[in-house]
Amino acid sequence: MNKILINFIIIFFLTTNLTMSEENIMILKLKDGEVKIELFDDVAPNHVKRIKELANSGKYDNVVFHRVIDGFMAQTGDVKFGNSQSANFNLSRAGMGGSDLPNLQQEFSSLPHERGTLSMARSSDPNSANSQFFICFKPAPFLDRQYTVFGKVIEGMEYVDKIKRGDENNNGSVDDPDKIISFKPL
Repeated sequence: MNKILINFIIIFFLTTNLTMSEENIMILKLKDGEVKIELFDDVAPNHVKRIKELANSGKYDNVVFHRVIDGFMAQTGDVKFGNSQSANFNLSRAGMGGSDLPNLQQEFSSLPHERGTLSMARSSDPNSANSQFFICFKPAPFLDRQYTVFGKVIEGMEYVDKIKRGDENNNGSVDDPDKIISFKPL
């Protein structure tokens, strides 16, 4: 009897952990392929909740990568001015907008900005993150503990590497930028 109960408990926890982890896996579809992302809801629960809310409602679909700096990062997520299929689309204003939701309080952690890290973009106010985020091409330790890390690419970084780069002389702004095709849960 005890052996059956122990086996049941082990199976239950293994199944629960798998289900819980799948809840935090998202697929970012780009022109060159699909990128699998793990979200860190234990580290940045409010930011993960926001990303999921916007993604699940389709707000990130067709949003451009408006600022892409070679050797640093690709920034996207301006759902107000950066959606290439919206009447509000304005490439010259992309990066200045967010969502209709309130800004988020920072959730800084000791997680480093490594290759493949997803982190929230913000203004000089640490509590101004809203919808924009960036993906690091290379380690960026100067950002550690200053921006909220909320996820990491676990498959498909080679597709992130193919995102069109911006003009180095214009803070990475991109003419005719690549976009998010879709951003959905697994």
